[in-house]
Formats: sequence, C-alpha cells, structure tokens
Amino acid sequence: MVMEVGIKMHKVILIGILLISGCSDNSTYTLYRNSAIDSSMRIHVATFDANDGNNYNSENCSIAQELFQNQNGVAVKYWCEKGSFKR
Repeated sequence: MVMEVGIKMHKVILIGILLISGCSDNSTYTLYRNSAIDSSMRIHVATFDANDGNNYNSENCSIAQELFQNQNGVAVKYWCEKGSFKR
C-alpha cells in the first residue's frame, strides 16, 4: 500500500514537471528595435511563438529583422532575442 502511494506520487510529480517544462518559452523569439533618438531604447516589434518549434521561430524572427533593417532610410537597429518580451 505504501509502495503504491509512493509510485503514484512519483507519477504525479513527473507529470507536473513535464507540464511545467512544456509551458516555458524556450522556442519564443522577440524582435526589438531601438529609437533614432535614443539608441538604448528597447521597443517591442513582434513576438514569434508559433508551436512549430525553436528553429521556425528563430528563422522567422531573423527574416523579419533583415526585412525591416534593409529598408531604405532605416536609421534604427533591429535585433532578435530568445525569449518573451522584456522591457
């Protein structure tokens, strides 16, 4: 009986750990830009958090960064960071 409870408790803990790890933003990327007036500003442009995985989100963020950055007359810097938006 005690052993059964111990095994069930281990299963519950394992399931909890798996659920928590599935909720992390390990595959989320965020696109930022600075300001033409203040280069130290971090302005949120977009978040890439599709369920298609790390590579998908990373590549799409990079593509967007290049497209924004390479427009004529752009005086600000665009960059991607792994993770959700942070001020």
